[in-house]
Amino acid sequence: MPTYICWTAAGLLSSEKRAQIAEAITTIHAEEGRAPLYFVQVLFNDVQPASHFVGGQPAADGHIWIRADIRSGRTDEQKKAILERIATEVSTVAKVGREDVWVYISDISAAGVLEFGHVLPQPGEEDAWFAKLPKALRERLKALS
Repeated sequence: MPTYICWTAAGLLSSEKRAQIAEAITTIHAEEGRAPLYFVQVLFNDVQPASHFVGGQPAADGHIWIRADIRSGRTDEQKKAILERIATEVSTVAKVGREDVWVYISDISAAGVLEFGHVLPQPGEEDAWFAKLPKALRERLKALS
């Protein structure tokens, strides 16, 4: 469920850097948010020139904006750790200033999300949810862990 969407200037990130950022975000969310790796998805969007403005002015080419939808139930401390770690990791991988990495987290009720054909569990109930999945799906998800 946690879906992290990253917007950057077109051409800022190579495929290798995108993979490194996706791996970092996945690890950070799994560790801090205590969610299975297979729940974490990361998407990248290129922003074309003259398509992103801050304060009415074109944003710097090195600006990275990340918006995350996560299941509600995480503490403020968990969210702060996720935000801080992502900003640090992404700025390091992308070689941009940490001040140019903006990260937003939005909470969504687990009851309002369906993935893998099933409504998601509340945080902390993943094991029981996983055990009820069809065997073929469990095997598929185990391969992502």
